Amino acid sequence: MKPIEFIGEVSQFAFRVIIDLFRTPFEGAQMLRQIAEAGLGSLPLIIASGFALGTVMTLHTRSTLVTFGAASMIPTVQALAFFLEIGPLVAGLLLAGRVGSGIGAVLANMRATEQIDGIESLSIDSFKFLVVPRVVACVITLPILTLFMDCSGLLGGFCSEFFSSGISFNLYITRAFSELEWSNFIPPTLKTSVFGFIIGVISAYFGYTTNEGARGVGKAATNSVVVSSLLIILADVILIKFIFFAFPDNAL
Repeated sequence: MKPIEFIGEVSQFAFRVIIDLFRTPFEGAQMLRQIAEAGLGSLPLIIASGFALGTVMTLHTRSTLVTFGAASMIPTVQALAFFLEIGPLVAGLLLAGRVGSGIGAVLANMRATEQIDGIESLSIDSFKFLVVPRVVACVITLPILTLFMDCSGLLGGFCSEFFSSGISFNLYITRAFSELEWSNFIPPTLKTSVFGFIIGVISAYFGYTTNEGARGVGKAATNSVVVSSLLIILADVILIKFIFFAFPDNAL
């Protein structure tokens, strides 16, 4: 498939998701099921990854900051790094790997085994029943998972710093949020909704439109992760420029 053709088909697919989102029936039960599966299923991975990243980041930055006599800035650097960039981007990539591949594989398998045809034979809109709830689930859960990523990263940084300098938890938190304002916190977190939309649309597209039978299941899962991850990185660059323009205080 040519790149221009792919962009056109994905754009039409995304536009159909937006239109069907506001069209009855709303499939509330299916949306809640997908939100629980995507959110609760990804939570252990998000927390563990955030904690590990926070610990490693503190270990790496501490030696440099101590050299320049800025050890007191470690909590501040940790908080700014996680809330502004590391948390949103890493959470998005992790969700693309876990949830995106699952969406692509499940829908491709349903297409290969003719389950989607069976749903449509019952006069049920398979697109609205299968695709829209999964996209909505990604959009809603990713900002929430990002918050857990940020908090677990701070906790990992505190544990590392506590064993290095014996800093108290209250002092660490006070220093961590001393330079962090709402204008620094809200836009980077909300931009993950765009990441979630990308993950949901791309993964559902590859799974729902596959026509290669059982062979297409693995291919759909792989393409879902690769393409959505690349688009998340590209969207992150664009959104950072937009955030810096709309919220100058974020350009620290």
